[in-house]
Formats: sequence, structure tokens, C-alpha cells
Amino acid sequence: MEYIDLHVHSNVSDGTSTPSELVAYAYEKKLKAFALTDHDTVDGVGEAIAAAKSLATDSYEVEVVPGVEISAAYRGRDIHILGLYVDYTDETLVSALHEVAAERRRRNEKMLKKLQDAGLSITMEDLTEGSEDAIITRAHFAKALLKKGHVSSIKEAFTKYLDANGPYYVPREYLSPKMAIELILAAGGVPVLAHPLLYKLSPSELRTLLTELKGYGLQGIEAVYSCNIGLDESFVRSLARDFDLVCTGGSDYHGAVKPDIDLGSGRGNLKIFASILSDLQERKR
Repeated sequence: MEYIDLHVHSNVSDGTSTPSELVAYAYEKKLKAFALTDHDTVDGVGEAIAAAKSLATDSYEVEVVPGVEISAAYRGRDIHILGLYVDYTDETLVSALHEVAAERRRRNEKMLKKLQDAGLSITMEDLTEGSEDAIITRAHFAKALLKKGHVSSIKEAFTKYLDANGPYYVPREYLSPKMAIELILAAGGVPVLAHPLLYKLSPSELRTLLTELKGYGLQGIEAVYSCNIGLDESFVRSLARDFDLVCTGGSDYHGAVKPDIDLGSGRGNLKIFASILSDLQERKR
């Protein structure tokens, strides 16, 4: 049986492995394919594709699915739309993501100043250390706070300093879900709602969201996911049937940032079948 992973992050956003290191690990894990879906950027995809080709043999090559995970605003929440099989050289997509990155940088500078004004000794260099071109997220703040000794764990950093309801948090300006989906479609990709149960919506609220996103062109929903418990996957698959969506799956691998989640296998029992790839190809426009 061949397995894949359609939700993976590198250090180009908030993971800890380079795109090339991810490819090497995917070969080690004997994956059929994985999607590089960094937050709001496709800048690592070219490196990953080149690395996969360099490690390929006559009998085995890992397919790198060009992807992205775009953050969008929905009724006061941050929801994530995966773009799978996007043209990562598409000028409109790349330009829009660069503007998102610029807005994120402005927000990070404001949040950093709030923390500094509170007496916390972290700098922008602390946030970017080892990944100067990365998309800086709250995970980078958490790592810097931990390294500087201001907290004893990543969890404490989020609880004490980085929580969205806390005094140091600065909200971001997000793309709309409509714009995120349209960007993915225009770049030839398949838009997929990532980890739908993490948004803590009621079943009726989730159906309302899917109705709206489907109207914009949503084609898939992430049914197999590392955080699923109990009947979660069955519930999401029922939604997929009701809304005629492809079921995808991913670990949301970040490397050392989420040490309990492994590439391809999540928390040890994730199985994402390679047959999903043909389902996605059928949905491409």
C-alpha cells in the first residue's frame, strides 16, 4: 500500500526542516508523495521539487505536490485553505502571497514592540535566527521566548504571551475566503478546507461555512488529520459526501515544533492513501 501526506510545513514558514530535508525524510519514510503547504508562501516548493528529482532512482521517486496554506478571515476566526497542485510560479498568486507576507511582517513588528515594552528581551533577529527568509509566525515568537528563558515551554509562551485574547496579541489582516479560493483556482490548484474541526464550529455553523466556500469553488476537505479523535474522520467524510468534496489528508508536520506529529503518520496511526492524488487531479480546472 502506498501512502502520502498532503499537509507539510518547512522552515520557509514555521516548520524546522528545510524543503530539501523534508524530501530526504519522505524518501526515508517511503512515501509516494507529499504536499509542501507552507503558510502563505510557495517559496520553498521549487527547492523541494529539485531535491526530489536529485534523489530519484529508476524505481522510486517521491512526488512533491506544489501547495500552500492560505489564512483567511471568517466571522472573527482564522480559517485555512490549502491549495494543492498550484502553479507555484503563477505571478498573481506569488504577488498576493508576498503582500500577505509584508502585512504579516508589519503585524509582527507591532507584537514584538508590545513584548519588548513589557520588558521581554527578544529582538527580530531572535525571531528570524536560522530562517531569515521564513514567514514568521507566533511559533517563532514562542521559540524565541523559550530560548531566552522567559517561559519554560512552547505551551506556556502561547498561554502567557501569544494568546489571541491576550494583551500582547496583534490581529492580522487576512484575505477573505473568497479571495483565497479564487487565487488557488486561478493558479490551477485545488482548494481544500484544512482541519475543519479545529475551528470549533457547531455542525450547523460548519455546514454554513462549507455552503459559502463551496459557492466560491471549494473542491476538498481535510478528513484525515493528526488531531482527529473518535468519530471525527467519519463526520468529516459525511460532510464531504453532502457537499461533493474530495477527502484529503495530512499530518500537519512541522518537525521539532510539533514533535509528537511525524511525517506521513501523524501521531503514529495516520494512513493517507495515494489514491487521493487521482481524486485531486480530477478536480483540477
